[in-house]
Amino acid sequence: MKKIQMVDLQSQYYKIKSEVDNAVLNVMDSAAFINGPEVKSFQADLESYLDVKHVIPCANGTDALQIALMALDLQEGDEVITADFTFAATVEVIHLLKLKSVLVDVDYDTFTIDTEAIKKAITPRTKAIIPVHIFGQCGNMEEILRIAKEHNLYVIEDNAQAIGSDFIFSDGTEKKSGTMGTIGTTSFFPSKNLGCYGDGGAIFTSDDELAHRLRGIVNHGMYERYYHDEVGVNSRLDSIQAAVLRKKLPNLDSYNEARRKAADYYDGAFAGNENILTPKRAEYSTHVFHQYTLRITNGKRNELQQYLTEKEIPAMIYYPVALRKQKAYYQESDPSDFVNTDKLLDQVISLPMHTELDEEQLKYITDSVLEFFEK
Repeated sequence: MKKIQMVDLQSQYYKIKSEVDNAVLNVMDSAAFINGPEVKSFQADLESYLDVKHVIPCANGTDALQIALMALDLQEGDEVITADFTFAATVEVIHLLKLKSVLVDVDYDTFTIDTEAIKKAITPRTKAIIPVHIFGQCGNMEEILRIAKEHNLYVIEDNAQAIGSDFIFSDGTEKKSGTMGTIGTTSFFPSKNLGCYGDGGAIFTSDDELAHRLRGIVNHGMYERYYHDEVGVNSRLDSIQAAVLRKKLPNLDSYNEARRKAADYYDGAFAGNENILTPKRAEYSTHVFHQYTLRITNGKRNELQQYLTEKEIPAMIYYPVALRKQKAYYQESDPSDFVNTDKLLDQVISLPMHTELDEEQLKYITDSVLEFFEK
């Protein structure tokens, strides 16, 4: 059996090696390393895939979030509501800009931001909501957009983990994740569903004025070379990474389907085990399984992780500490407002999930998990 990895990027690369190698060599031959033709072509390809008017490539997903907030002219102390259960980048950028993060609970079944908690957290200082489409499916964007409209709030979608997923509105309309709010952002970190071979990110919007602003901010605040109209940053997707992404984008739907098939296998194997809750697939969103995250309900999550390590099966805990309890982002809180988050911190464990998992590996992983509970 091939060695089991959380993400098998090498095997995925080998399947498209000649295409990627040629694309990279073409960039080397052109010497157009920054804002070259490959960047512009990838931008156009992604706009078409997402059915969004504007894609603004940038250096990484964290920059994408920061630049999105910079474009909205928020003032020091303005409040931004986001989920307590997610990676730190989402809240990091809020603090970098001297805004105030307001962390709220998540839904226990989907791990996405709790819309009732959003409503309770709104104050006169609230200016924006950042829903995180965590682990591969959308938050409840229909309700989030309704709340935002009622209170005149911006919505910045953190779509680093769910690119390619679809949100299904109650009228049957479907939209790609990241394209529904004021601005959407994503990361092309190598392990993402659409990942490059370094760092990369992008910002999405269908607002022409915002798109113009975003394009200036990513490039030192310039709209004309050497004329700096505002404070910007240096955050550009390089041409080599764009070339890699152009070759991988046509495979994104098949990559996501491979992940769903692996998730189906896991679901079937664990069905009925009283100690395991498998990931819920929300009715309003397709799931692209950036992570396959179980909830272990008998209090033995850590022991399971150790057991799997001994069996040479990697398993990760995303995330072990709530953001509100992190030293950098500490927020006074009432535990009764974070019941779901605190429960998840003790229960979640993510199993290997990537496009190259085969049935032999999946059987070994699931058999090993079930063996642990039979001991």
